Amino acid sequence: MSVLLAIGLGYSAKTLAPRMKRQGWRIIGSARRREELEAITASGYEAIPFYGDAPSPELAAAIAEATHVLISAPPGTEGDPVLRHHNNDLTRAPGLVWLGYLSTIGVYGDRGGEWVDETTSPAPTSERSHMRLAAEQAWHNFAEAHRITLQIFRLAGIYGPGRNALEKLRQGRERRILKPDQVFNRIHVEDIASVVEAGIHAGHAAPGVFNVTDDEPAPPQDVSAFAAELLGQAPPPLIPWDEARKSMSPMAQSFYAENKRIRNARIKQMLGVALQFPTYREGLRDLARL
Repeated sequence: MSVLLAIGLGYSAKTLAPRMKRQGWRIIGSARRREELEAITASGYEAIPFYGDAPSPELAAAIAEATHVLISAPPGTEGDPVLRHHNNDLTRAPGLVWLGYLSTIGVYGDRGGEWVDETTSPAPTSERSHMRLAAEQAWHNFAEAHRITLQIFRLAGIYGPGRNALEKLRQGRERRILKPDQVFNRIHVEDIASVVEAGIHAGHAAPGVFNVTDDEPAPPQDVSAFAAELLGQAPPPLIPWDEARKSMSPMAQSFYAENKRIRNARIKQMLGVALQFPTYREGLRDLARL
């Protein structure tokens, strides 16, 4: 039996897991908090704790049984926690054939609105993107040394059920910020699952980096306006960037400090993926029906 070990069974991995289980896979997922572990068990998967600050005997045992490992646990200042604490366990894993790493398009940094693809050299600007790029390289080095297929998935801004502009509007939390020429790529969580699933099935035939984004980089204020239209509301008033930034968190400001357009041709050409939600319009229309 194929065994998928998701280290950090979060929002994206939770969407992938039921697809693989329906195909007869055994699913093991790690989490930090008790309620998260209980939710994994309630979903019919095996739950194990991993806090990232020390080796986990349960994770070591799961690695020994895994054929496929998907890593979404975030890196820290001391590097990737999985490699730091379980490098030897991964090295000894008898059935391990595939590694998947969920990263971010943030590793490309700011490109002044220009198009980038997987051949573009990363140039991260934020500390968290620097750490992601270092983790990517560490996993690349490990996979190359041990001849294991590695696929790195650089994700755009994730949205989906419970996490989207419609929900923010309903809760009165959506801000419509106008920064001239600013665009963002996005990706629906179901499309993330489709890409990773296709990557798993492609295996050693399709190693490397994949940009996981939609087809249309779009201004954030346009997305807010479209979501409001779907709800039959007037869009929130436009807030100029210079005014909005004064009340934004440092993390939110860092997102707006980067402007780029991401190409996604490789997921289509190498993995054969047809996006279910190629732009925010299809995605929000579907979410509005929930």
